[in-house]
Amino acid sequence: MPTMNRRAVLAAGPAALLAASLPAWAAYPDRPVKLIVPWAAGGSTDAISRAMAQRMSQTLGSPVIVDNRPGAAGMIGTDAAAKAAPDGYTIAIVELPHAIAPAVTAKLPYDLLRDFTPVTMIGTSPLVFFAGMDDDSKDFKTFIRAAAAKAAPPAIAHSGAGTVSHLAAELLASRTKIRFNMVPYRGSAPALTDVAAGTVAGHFATLASGSSLLGANRIRPLLVTSTQRVNIPGLQSVPALAENNLKGLEIDQWWAMVAPATTPLDVIEKLRREAIAALEHPSVKERLSVLGVQMKGSTPLELRAFLRAEAERWQKAAHEIGLQPQ
Repeated sequence: MPTMNRRAVLAAGPAALLAASLPAWAAYPDRPVKLIVPWAAGGSTDAISRAMAQRMSQTLGSPVIVDNRPGAAGMIGTDAAAKAAPDGYTIAIVELPHAIAPAVTAKLPYDLLRDFTPVTMIGTSPLVFFAGMDDDSKDFKTFIRAAAAKAAPPAIAHSGAGTVSHLAAELLASRTKIRFNMVPYRGSAPALTDVAAGTVAGHFATLASGSSLLGANRIRPLLVTSTQRVNIPGLQSVPALAENNLKGLEIDQWWAMVAPATTPLDVIEKLRREAIAALEHPSVKERLSVLGVQMKGSTPLELRAFLRAEAERWQKAAHEIGLQPQ
């Protein structure tokens, strides 16, 4: 919009005077907002993002378009979001792997705490330890006793070195003093398929990852990585850490919304309000509940403190198990 000179503004009246005095972002948003998801379409993060984007498009006044940017363990999309203009028209979803990455990746092209302004937490979901349907996996205590008695270390699948399923498996070995054979897979889907087949003994994953095999009664949830049982459909009866005398294994998968650093705070607040309103809408609640997500909004300051604590926690965890940045 061309700049109006002082005489033209005064002649146009109070409305024009007010409009001319407003900052450029006062009319935000006046074009589509891009929501970068640093993973391929089809996963739980993509599903969460699309449910929120659909609802926010109806209330924000402009379309919110999901932009999948997979590659390099999430680095490509996240870096693109970090380097986008800080005008509120690019936002991104970050999650637990983003807090782990600094501890296991030698050269990240972005800094989670420096290069982003937090908007709001979206939700959390505990990890679940899934095992097969054999007699050694009737419950977690039976599984651990059987694992300790085996001559050869039982195999636990993980989704690659430095992933949350890898760190969770290593922490389990540390807490139980049991040696496991850590077997890498290209994601939870093939890992859980081999758990169901009895090729490997177990795997840490989200409920969303294991839901189809769980529904087919081919795998069994033995443990949720929370201190107490969770009120999530399909997991209410699954024992938690305290019931198995485990500490230091509390792990929540989490999702949060962020914007490039220095995005105007008024824009951040508008995005936060719209995102939390979306989380409270029945259509979004239903979709996230199916995925095992416990919705949890926050203020930007609360989210910043959470991100810092998570980054510090996983630095310590990687050091504990001797994992070096690669």
